[in-house]
Amino acid sequence: MDSDITIIGAGVIGLAIASELADSKLNIFVLEKNLSHGMGVSSRNSEVIHAGIYYPHGSLKAQLCVEGRQMLYEICLKNNIPHHKTGKLIIAKTQNEMGEVEQLFRNAVNNGAPVSLIDRDQVNSMEPNIKADGALLSPETGIISAHDLMNYYAHNAKMKGAEIAYGTQVVGIEPLSNGYKLKTLNSDGEYFDFVSERVINSAGLYSDTIAKMVGKDYTLHYCRGDYFSIDNVKKGTVQRLVYPVPEKDHVGLGVHLTLDLNGRMKLGPDATYIDRVEDYRVDASKRDQFYEAAVRFLPFIKREDIVPDMSGIRPKLQGRGEGFRDFVIKEDLPGFINLVGIESPGLTAAPAVAKYVKKLLNGRSNL
Repeated sequence: MDSDITIIGAGVIGLAIASELADSKLNIFVLEKNLSHGMGVSSRNSEVIHAGIYYPHGSLKAQLCVEGRQMLYEICLKNNIPHHKTGKLIIAKTQNEMGEVEQLFRNAVNNGAPVSLIDRDQVNSMEPNIKADGALLSPETGIISAHDLMNYYAHNAKMKGAEIAYGTQVVGIEPLSNGYKLKTLNSDGEYFDFVSERVINSAGLYSDTIAKMVGKDYTLHYCRGDYFSIDNVKKGTVQRLVYPVPEKDHVGLGVHLTLDLNGRMKLGPDATYIDRVEDYRVDASKRDQFYEAAVRFLPFIKREDIVPDMSGIRPKLQGRGEGFRDFVIKEDLPGFINLVGIESPGLTAAPAVAKYVKKLLNGRSNL
């Protein structure tokens, strides 16, 4: 046997799993097709630590988000990972939206997310520069440096004996009686085969492709989110993240205001289904659309302040017009665990996902 456990994908989820499982008694490989870790979904998001407000009670997204948030703050504090508990407001732009805010409040409470409802005067006291008729306050929402978190996980995994092979793409998998033969192609165009007793598919945008190599049929839909930054506005104008009520179709949370660790303000992401290509070009023509959505609750912004920033792609299990779909974290074959559709709140949930995967493997080993 060449490997006890092979993890496909070195995004935040794959690295968190490697860090959780790594042990001197085990031979663990992490395979990453890119030349460094976290170059896909994990590095192209809002870097928000979510509270667990939106997801249906009892879903994996709700459970692992709430658990992961608590664990993530502990990891950050213990290991000096840059983060900031900003808090967040989900606002009712008009009184008519308060019913939706109250519904979110009830769902959040059921999920175990600390939240409260506040009225217009309280919103004005907290955030005098935004416009809202009321809001849900989430004091536990925050922001984090995703790159520093991934660097921590990668370092911790390697210190405990795991190996990360960059520039290594999995191009074929053959189930065997004692594990799985993985066929890989490196960045020099060389093929290399080896056998792994167990395999964890954490390949992000390509996790459905990997699953199909062992006969499991999942279909991901690529959904791109564009971001625009807000320039020429004084830092501190807004102290918290500000979100509208979410879209009805579960595709996105609507154009919202996020902050980075330097206090810079960004709008986005929106949500647009695209063909299956990693196209990260921001559609600059959306500026007016972003402005019109944001100026309703951020009256201080000007159209010329909004400039294209970045984009990310979410690996969604639901297609256009479909309803909520949960994370897939499942042992589909003996010793083969698929993680598919790991979009938001994947960053927040990462440490809890790692423990969940460890429990799945515990039935087969003494991890």
